[in-house]
Amino acid sequence: MSDLNRIRRQQILREAEGYLDLITVFGDRMPCKPDVRDSLAHRVLSTLDRIDNPGGMKAHILFLRGQALRSMDRFVEAVPLLREAAEYEPQNVHIRLSLAWCYKRCKRLDLAIQALEEALEADPSIAIVHYNLACYWSLAGNVKLAVAYLSQAFELEPEYRDLVHQEHDFDPVRNNPHFLELNTVIV
Repeated sequence: MSDLNRIRRQQILREAEGYLDLITVFGDRMPCKPDVRDSLAHRVLSTLDRIDNPGGMKAHILFLRGQALRSMDRFVEAVPLLREAAEYEPQNVHIRLSLAWCYKRCKRLDLAIQALEEALEADPSIAIVHYNLACYWSLAGNVKLAVAYLSQAFELEPEYRDLVHQEHDFDPVRNNPHFLELNTVIV
């Protein structure tokens, strides 16, 4: 591949990433209006369509496509793209996190947990993976694993303690003595 083609591909990828950033820049505090969000997500997809030779960027392109669909709440469509991206880059935790997010919203908690367990195998030091596993095990009704993973998340990043009280995923185990004990520990 010529340097010119490689540079063009990088420019297109940055453009697509920029559109995704515009969708997520304010997070939950000021989410995009659905019509604006969807318009930007469609721009991501059409921008990525301009790449004729993905080279070694196939996984990243699939990930960006999956993220665009995920941002439009098209989780079922995002799953195969993210799964394929994970096959290309099995150690990429961000792909696994997105895949788990989509599986959860497709009512496939078992596959969401599996995707996060695979993310832990790739890098056990990322607190959000432990936190999300705690959430998913809580939804599955497994207090022991929910508490174990939440404890790990707290150990890696104590700031996660501040999120627990507003996290609805913990409602199924919120009144369990083990869960209460973990969340009343003073640090």
